[in-house]
Amino acid sequence: MTIPRHIAVIDIGKTNAKVVLIDSTTSTQLASRSTPNVVRRDGPYPHADVEMLWRFICDSLTALHAEHRMDGISITTHGATAALMAGDELALPVLDYEHPIVPEGYEAVRPPFAETLSPRLPGGLNLGAQLFWQAQTFPAEFSRVTAILTYPQYWAFRLTGAPASELTSLGCHTDLWAPDRNAFSTLVDTMGWRSLFPPIRPAISTIGTLRPELGLPSLPVTTGIHDSNASLLPHLGRHAEPFTILSTGTWSIAMTVGGPTYALDPGRDSLANVDAHGRPVPTARFMGGREFDLLVPQIAEPSEADIELVIDQAIMALPSFTPGVGPYPDHQGRWTVDPDTLTPAQRTAAASLYLALMARTCLSLCGLGRSITLEGPLARNQLFGAALTQLTGVPVHASGDATGTSLGASLLFGGSLSQGEPGAPIAPLNIPGFDAYSERWHQRLAP
Repeated sequence: MTIPRHIAVIDIGKTNAKVVLIDSTTSTQLASRSTPNVVRRDGPYPHADVEMLWRFICDSLTALHAEHRMDGISITTHGATAALMAGDELALPVLDYEHPIVPEGYEAVRPPFAETLSPRLPGGLNLGAQLFWQAQTFPAEFSRVTAILTYPQYWAFRLTGAPASELTSLGCHTDLWAPDRNAFSTLVDTMGWRSLFPPIRPAISTIGTLRPELGLPSLPVTTGIHDSNASLLPHLGRHAEPFTILSTGTWSIAMTVGGPTYALDPGRDSLANVDAHGRPVPTARFMGGREFDLLVPQIAEPSEADIELVIDQAIMALPSFTPGVGPYPDHQGRWTVDPDTLTPAQRTAAASLYLALMARTCLSLCGLGRSITLEGPLARNQLFGAALTQLTGVPVHASGDATGTSLGASLLFGGSLSQGEPGAPIAPLNIPGFDAYSERWHQRLAP
């Protein structure tokens, strides 16, 4: 198949939605449009505003085609989300996974961690728990469901009319997939849901072409992929295993390809994702972007003097500021000083060191690769990268792409990055006292 040159990537994150145009011959971004992904609070529960997103997607595709000409469309979205279809319409709104559902009786049918490598997570972060709760709470509406579409495949269906299931979305802490067996988990058959999942299609494939009523040419559309796996895709086969990709955004997700699964701890938000080829990938995560926003109301670039002061005075943020997730899910986030006494640059420095310490903790769970590549916003945080280099002792590279998910999703049509190997690794943080600072941070978290 000829790889389309100008690929529009629909990239729906938890906080923002984007449509990005990628030139596949140069692996560069030609244009981008974005909008906040606002949760609606009306209806039976908080839910995605899919009609607002649909208008944004259609308007963006139309504009990008007029400006640059599109040759294909690819899709990536956050996980823990599914659309319950009744024919071509939604049987129920698309549930926001942060809604604190209480699925009574779910533990009795939920498979063990050894089967799914999926830990029990709060709210609706386990997609199986969402489906169980919706079936339990809205039995009449659930009885109308004809298909369960994971989120990237929901948008692929709206664009093409072709339903499909896909492994990266089925395998991201859903309780629905058994990675070692490469099959649906026992939960799916226990609940009688197997017939509701369309046939599985590879992420790296074309699901169909645009519906003619959208007023655009009959462009090919990919099946779609979970966003963390989109960030991972450009690196598969390019690095000596084991290697770690740290995908950042609302979530900071460490994935170690070729790493072991024995250290995964279901009580500390570590799990196995499934890559685009169906292989388990040890993963650990925390809400790095969300926590940084809570810690730093006003970002300011810290000077070396700011960093030295934070380290010398042991000014620390301690986890977790998003309770229930991450490697310290039961800890209450706090500062060791009154943060209002700090300058914006000092708060930025302390928060950047906090994120590096949290990321290093995640790597103790999913395995430390021979190298680490940073994707997304944290790739631009120089202090974070330097601190992580010092903490791990392995080469840390910052991706040159501002959004690894969009670039990765463009590769679902095939091909590979045109860019060469990453540049020089980030130099370690060379400030006296940082190693002792790290030790004190861990000591404060000891039972």
